[in-house]
Amino acid sequence: MKRNIYKAFVLGFGVLTLASCDDPMDEITSIIYDRVFAPTELEARNPRETSVTLQWNASKDAVDYSVQLFADDSLAFEGEPDVTLTTSETSIDITGLVYDTRYSARVMANDSVDTDRNSKWSEVTFKTAAQQIMESITENDTGDKNVTVRWPVGEEVTSIKIMLYGTTELAVPEYTITPEDLAAGSAYVDGLNPETRYDVYLYNNGKQRGHRDFTTIADLEGAIQVHDTDDLQTLLEEAQDGDVFALYGGTFIITPSDDPEVKETAGCATISKNITIKGIYPTSRPVINGRFQLDDGASLSLSQVVLDGTGTSGDQTFNYKTDGVTYASLDVQDCEIKNYTKGILYLNVTATISNVTFNNCLIHDIECDGGDFLDSRKGLIGTLNITNSTIYNSATGRDFIRIDDASGSFPGAAGPIITVDHCTIDGVANSSSRRLLYVRFPGNTITWTNNMVSNMPECGRGFSDNSATDVPNFSNNNYYNTKNLVSEGGEEKARFFDESGYTDDPQYKDAANGDFTIQNEDVSTRQIGDPRWYTAQE
Repeated sequence: MKRNIYKAFVLGFGVLTLASCDDPMDEITSIIYDRVFAPTELEARNPRETSVTLQWNASKDAVDYSVQLFADDSLAFEGEPDVTLTTSETSIDITGLVYDTRYSARVMANDSVDTDRNSKWSEVTFKTAAQQIMESITENDTGDKNVTVRWPVGEEVTSIKIMLYGTTELAVPEYTITPEDLAAGSAYVDGLNPETRYDVYLYNNGKQRGHRDFTTIADLEGAIQVHDTDDLQTLLEEAQDGDVFALYGGTFIITPSDDPEVKETAGCATISKNITIKGIYPTSRPVINGRFQLDDGASLSLSQVVLDGTGTSGDQTFNYKTDGVTYASLDVQDCEIKNYTKGILYLNVTATISNVTFNNCLIHDIECDGGDFLDSRKGLIGTLNITNSTIYNSATGRDFIRIDDASGSFPGAAGPIITVDHCTIDGVANSSSRRLLYVRFPGNTITWTNNMVSNMPECGRGFSDNSATDVPNFSNNNYYNTKNLVSEGGEEKARFFDESGYTDDPQYKDAANGDFTIQNEDVSTRQIGDPRWYTAQE
């Protein structure tokens, strides 16, 4: 049985073979499809305010291409197209569009003979760029709680939105532009907060016609407004508790000594009350050329000012003089401090400063000839916070933070709590006999985190060589071109190291000129140092 089936199969196969030889199939030389292929890789390139470039790959056998655009549409293609074009090219510049508008575009390849063979549509969506007719916001346009928005007279605009900077959160309700505003080409919007950064958007029926950002000025409510023609020194020395001095841009020179033997060009203002000094305009900061002496437990708050020690006696920026009192605080925010000879703070009396804070500051060219950078000899600083700041070209031959053991004058008092966080510290305490932390007051607690420390190859004693200095809580720090701060190459003079510290080159953009932008992306990603220098902040 099996043999017979096999013979039949062979016989059938032979018949098929003979038939194939006698009637061969025609050779296939072309394929005809039902329609032309649709364009591929359709792109909307470089959408501008009123134009866009559409580009696609050619379709075989297409004689030309139909192009349609639908405004305020997202691939729905409903109603009549706003633009209809035909082109034989595979790229086309389309003009006459509306700014800040979502468009859907589609392209179809057309057959040369039969429209029934035209391709299916290829589709893409894009949005034209917003316009920028809003004028730049100047100092004269910003108040402490308001802003004036300006545009060319005659332009059509309907509303203004103000958002907290970098967010989509409305800071105040959307403002409807009035006929009077249109005639003036400006609108006044209030209800904002002082010293706050905002985004402002200008619209015409929901389409963006302008965008700027701005920062409101210092709070002027209840403040004493001071111009550079006023006698700032007298105002400060005659101040009452709680006075707030709001300074316009310019230079305020503290009156120097009238002693003919004294060669100072700037003097010292004595503060004996709890006062605040702040710059009004963040883009035009007042310069105070002089020093401050604090008496009788006074507290001082400073923000958005430049403190310049040029021509002063050489003493510290802040010098505490009254024994046996408690000073509430020294709070320095967003200031620049420069050109002081002995240091920035000196506490050589038996007094307590409850809190000292330097935040978001640039501090440089503090020579420290005759004193340490931050120097407490006989007093007690309760808490010391140095954060989000850059300190450079300073204290090259002295200690960075010095707090001596004055515990005998403060029985039972807790030791100072010190925090240095997110700071860029370059070329400080760069001497064989110096250290960053010379803290001898018992019970001190130190946190040293997220700091970029650099260019200290001669720092002979590292963080500290003193047994009373508490070993800091270290985390996420970087040390470049330093000595005795990490265990690598450490000497016996240094009592402890940051064993967890990185040692990468931050690749500063221009350290010699005070630009510490971190160009090493790996370091910048770790967010070490003063945040103003992260690459993403450029």
